Amino acid sequence: MMEFLNTPFTETEIYGLEIVIGDWIYVVSMLFLGFELIKLFARKALSWNIIGDAIANFLTLVGMIGISLAIFSFYLGIFYLTADYLEVVQLPINGWTILAALILADIAYYWEHRFMHRVGFGWATHAVHHSSPYFNISVAYRFGPLDSIIPIFFHLPLVLMGLNPILILFAEAMVQGYQTLLHTETIGKFPRPIEYLMNTPSHHRVHHGSNPQYLDKNYGGIFIIWDRMFGTFEEEKEKVVYGVTEPINSVNPLVVFFCGFTWLAKRMWNAPGLGNKIKAFFLPPDWEPKKD
Repeated sequence: MMEFLNTPFTETEIYGLEIVIGDWIYVVSMLFLGFELIKLFARKALSWNIIGDAIANFLTLVGMIGISLAIFSFYLGIFYLTADYLEVVQLPINGWTILAALILADIAYYWEHRFMHRVGFGWATHAVHHSSPYFNISVAYRFGPLDSIIPIFFHLPLVLMGLNPILILFAEAMVQGYQTLLHTETIGKFPRPIEYLMNTPSHHRVHHGSNPQYLDKNYGGIFIIWDRMFGTFEEEKEKVVYGVTEPINSVNPLVVFFCGFTWLAKRMWNAPGLGNKIKAFFLPPDWEPKKD
């Protein structure tokens, strides 16, 4: 262990490691999705709606990847410019900084995730991910238009701390990869120590629930301890009702991909006065203007 922590790595090695781990996570997740669909078929619970929803999920992924590729140079450029002109120290890439980057990226993810739930325009993009009434691995690949843009602002502080930009991207990818594997009903609960420390499928099922007590809970990426620390943890007790409080009832990928901004536009349009329209853009999605 100590040998790994003191081992130096190059940017190329870290990028290559990200590709390899990312590919394996994708392969495992696709195999697991196949298992989930076969299981549903055997139980005679597989419907065309579930299949259509899964297809829509992957088509939103295509849309998000297209946006991500368009801004990737901008994303990485901001990180390197910040590193060149604003960071106080440049830390080496080794086992210690890899571990630090993973922990710090997980904390950043918690606050980014919480922001996207509790700020109007953040929810407009993240609502896409929550709009599926099902819960399987394909839902992990259901993304909104701005899901690759908002994280920039929450990971910039990691650059200021001296972490290498490529290492930060690696840590982001690992948090997202871990999250992917949480989207399943097949796995129940793990032993209590794991459930206490780590984010698990049980905790993430709660996060996707539209039950009143499950709304805006369990934002964590890899670790659930941030939710326990900051008062947003909820244990899975009653059966989870997946989706959002205003269902979209559609598997049309365009409807799915833009559903959050459709909701936001409707809220802003119906809000009386310019001030309330601005508030609808920034305030939580459950905010309502005061009635006269």
